[in-house]
Amino acid sequence: MLKTLRNDIDVVFEQDPAARNKLEVIFSYSGLHAIWGHRFAHFLWKKRMFFLARLISQISRFITGVEIHPGAVIGQRLFIDHGMGVVIGETCEIGDNVTIYQGVTLGGTGKEKGKRHPTIEDNVLIASGAKVLGSMTIGKNSRVGAGSVVLKEVPPNSTVVGIPGRIVMQDGVKISRDLDHINLPDPVADKLKELEEEIKHLQEEMEKLKQ
Repeated sequence: MLKTLRNDIDVVFEQDPAARNKLEVIFSYSGLHAIWGHRFAHFLWKKRMFFLARLISQISRFITGVEIHPGAVIGQRLFIDHGMGVVIGETCEIGDNVTIYQGVTLGGTGKEKGKRHPTIEDNVLIASGAKVLGSMTIGKNSRVGAGSVVLKEVPPNSTVVGIPGRIVMQDGVKISRDLDHINLPDPVADKLKELEEEIKHLQEEMEKLKQ
């Protein structure tokens, strides 16, 4: 347990250039507090002390802004940067050396039973605002772009961006030139464009009927 706590501190120094000393990290990093609160809550959850585990997770959520269900399984050296708005579901499994930024949701689709939440393998980075939903796996060494919505399996060594998430790079090879982290697809704008074209077509039909 002490080794795990030390690892949780060490990964902050490796990932965050703003971290200056251990005292600052221990007392001022809400992501670290959320992870430590979860580790205690998860210990109680495994002992079938469900109410107490949920109570601790809710207190941690109130203090840190990070909601981690006590049933979630978290590996070594998870780094939650900033943390506010992060949600991690009950059946979520997270491997080692994973980085998660603010606003990330590792949740369910509401249509599944049993294993409802994603499995995040080792060395994955999930950028701010990304949503990974459903019982599927994000493979090792993969990257999920900011604001992406991932609903399908992601193989190892992949980069995923967009809504819905699309693989744009795998094993260092570009799969698509259409997407990048800055110019993400906008489904709302696309739908509005379709509606505008349909309205234009209907107006043309009306003009023909009038004539």
